[in-house]
Amino acid sequence: MNLLKIHSITKKLLVALVGAFLLLFLLFHATANLFVLRHDEGAWYSAFCHFMGTNWIVKAFEIVLLGVIALHILLTLWLALTNRLARPVRYHEASRSKTHTTSKLMVWTGILIFVCLIIHFCDFYFVKLGWVKGEYMVKTEKLQSQEIMGLVQYSQQMGLTPEEMIDELEAQSAMYTDENGDATEVEEYIGKMRDQLGIINIVQRASEEGNITGDGEWIRHLTYDERQTLRKVLPESDPEPDFYYMVREKFSHWHIVLGYLFFFFVIFMHLRHAFPSAFQTLGLNNYKYNNIIEVLGKIYTWLVVLMFAIVPILVYLGL
Repeated sequence: MNLLKIHSITKKLLVALVGAFLLLFLLFHATANLFVLRHDEGAWYSAFCHFMGTNWIVKAFEIVLLGVIALHILLTLWLALTNRLARPVRYHEASRSKTHTTSKLMVWTGILIFVCLIIHFCDFYFVKLGWVKGEYMVKTEKLQSQEIMGLVQYSQQMGLTPEEMIDELEAQSAMYTDENGDATEVEEYIGKMRDQLGIINIVQRASEEGNITGDGEWIRHLTYDERQTLRKVLPESDPEPDFYYMVREKFSHWHIVLGYLFFFFVIFMHLRHAFPSAFQTLGLNNYKYNNIIEVLGKIYTWLVVLMFAIVPILVYLGL
């Protein structure tokens, strides 16, 4: 089997560089997750997600990040495969090296992390892309169009609810059709009003259930169907995933919490070796401060994993 000829050390350097980038991203991601623990109705976390989802620089960075993750996985598997092909005949006796267990498990923990990432993306990132259904939120001001406000005011003047007024207009339209034949324009107008009624019902439901938060700035906990209605009637409304609600809802289930804790344990096993290994591969280690690098690696690994793990635990406990 012939693979593209790139020196092993080159592949190791690429893995180390990409891994170092991901180490920095993990710390950033873990810090942002702590916003979920604020009891501010998700104001900070939602503002952060809104910025991350609307800023074009961040959107470009997301593509780079996904590419970096894919590159890291491919390079690691490629390196492991080429190393194995370089010695097709195994040793007669297993080598009793002093290599740390986490180093020997790097490929397997990496594969587990990849599988867990796919599940994680389905829960969150794919929701943002619209590939998976979720919960959504929208700014209240974006639903206050002149047509919708006019529909509400006109129905109030008639002493009817918007739905009763539309039903009455529809009945009159049916009579008009019987007497004059074609009433396509009237039917289209009533159909448009019914779509607008869908927006009114969304706002009413949110108000009754207390889902208008942030001093009336956001309408939250919208369903996928309600999001589709908004995008159809008011394309400029641009509903966003309600990640704060989804995080707190998911981490209210013990089996999901356990699943994520297992995920973080695997990350711990992977990072335990990744941090010092990156320094060694990049030639940044030295016998004078190897112990410092080892200690910094332990501190980084415990800090990042605990920052990740504390969120599902405290949310599940209702804190």
